[in-house]
Amino acid sequence: MELKEVSSKKTEIGIIPADWDLIRLGDVLVFKNGLNKESEFFGYGTPIVNYMDVYANYGLTKDNIQGKVFVSNEEIKNFSANKGDVFFTRTSETVNEIGISAVLLEDVKKCVFSGFVLRGRDKSSTLSLDFKKYCFSSYAVRKQIISRSTYTTRTLTNGRHLSAVYISIPKDQEEEQAIATALSDVDTLITNLDKLIAKKKAIKQGAMQRLLKSPAKGGQRLPGFEGEWEAMTMKDISWVNQGLQIAIEHRYDYQIDGSKVYITIQHLNEGKAPEYILNYSDSVLCSRDDVLMTRTGNTGIVITNVEGIFHNNFFKINYDRRKVDKDFLVYFLSFPPTQREILERAGTSTIPDLNHDDFYSLPISLPELKEQELISSILSDMDREIESLETKKSKYLSIKQGMMQELLTGKTRLV
Repeated sequence: MELKEVSSKKTEIGIIPADWDLIRLGDVLVFKNGLNKESEFFGYGTPIVNYMDVYANYGLTKDNIQGKVFVSNEEIKNFSANKGDVFFTRTSETVNEIGISAVLLEDVKKCVFSGFVLRGRDKSSTLSLDFKKYCFSSYAVRKQIISRSTYTTRTLTNGRHLSAVYISIPKDQEEEQAIATALSDVDTLITNLDKLIAKKKAIKQGAMQRLLKSPAKGGQRLPGFEGEWEAMTMKDISWVNQGLQIAIEHRYDYQIDGSKVYITIQHLNEGKAPEYILNYSDSVLCSRDDVLMTRTGNTGIVITNVEGIFHNNFFKINYDRRKVDKDFLVYFLSFPPTQREILERAGTSTIPDLNHDDFYSLPISLPELKEQELISSILSDMDREIESLETKKSKYLSIKQGMMQELLTGKTRLV
C-alpha cells in the first residue's frame, strides 16, 4: 500500500480528509418505522427482519432471517424489506445497543421488518451495498446516534434523530470499495473461526457423550482399561457446605486489610470487582482447587479456580480425592444429562432450590482414578483448543474495530 500526503478539513464530527464528503443520513436515506402485530400472528407466514437479526449481523442474507409473521399484501407493501435497505435497532434497554445497523444484502421474497427496528431506504446511490455494512459503525457515528437518542424506561431512537447524524465518506468510489473489501476480508476470517469453534464444540459434546457415560449405559471405554464402572451417588464421594450470606447494608462494613474476597454469582456473571469481608468460618472458605455449584436461582452452574468466601447461593463440593478426579467431577456436573437431572431435583418453583439430600442422591458412575484422569485430559485438550480459537477470534475482532476507526475516518488510506 502506497502512503501519500493528504490535506484535511475540520467538520462537525472532527477532522476528515479534504477529498472526503460529509453527509447527513437524512440526505441519503429515508426512514420508516416497522411492523407491529399481535403475538398470534408470529411464527408462520412471510420472513421478517427482527431486532436480533440486526443486532447480530453487519449484513443480512436470507439465512440470517429466521422469523416469520402472517401479514396482508398491504402490509407487505408498506413494510417491505428490499436488498440495500439498512435497518437500525430502534429501542433497547441500554444506550450501547441503540442504532446498531445491518444492511440487507440480497432480495428476500415478501420480506418485512419488525417494529423494533427502523428501515433506512436509499434516496440515491451514494453509498455502495458493501460500504453500508460498516459506515454506520464508526466511533464518530455511534457517538452521534447515542447522544441523539432519548431515554425513559428504555433507550429510543427514531427517523428524525437518525436523519440528523453525519457520516464521512470518500468521494472516490474505488476507495469506498477498498475500505469495504478490507473489512469484509476480516469478517470472513471471523466467520470461518466461528464455524470452526462451533465444529470443535460439537466434537467435544460428542466426546462427553461417549466418555462420561459408563460402558453399561452405552459409553465408550478407553483402550487399556477394563472392568465395570462403579455405580454410586454423590453422597458416596462428597459432602457439601453452603456459603455465607451477608445483608447488603452490612457488606461494606467488612472492607478492611486482611479480609477475603466475597464470591457471588452476580460478580462472576457481570465481571464486577468482588467485595471483601473479614468475619468468616473455614466452612465458607474455598480455594482454587475446590468446586462450587450454584444451588438456587440459576441452579447447577459449576465454578472452579476461584478463591475466597462464597455466597450462600453456592454449594462447595468437598470430594474424596481418592475416588474422583477434580476435572472429571467438573465435567460430569456440567454434562447436559447431569444438568437436566440437577434442575429436575431443584424443582419448578419460581426460584429453583437444590437441597442437600437431593444433591447427595444424584447418581454417578466412576471408572478407576487413572481412567478418570485420562478422560479429563482428553476433554481438557479439547477445551484448550476451543479457548485458543476463541482468543484468536477476539484478536481479529479487536483488529477489525481498530481498522474501522482508521479506515472509516480516513486516518489510514487504502487508495
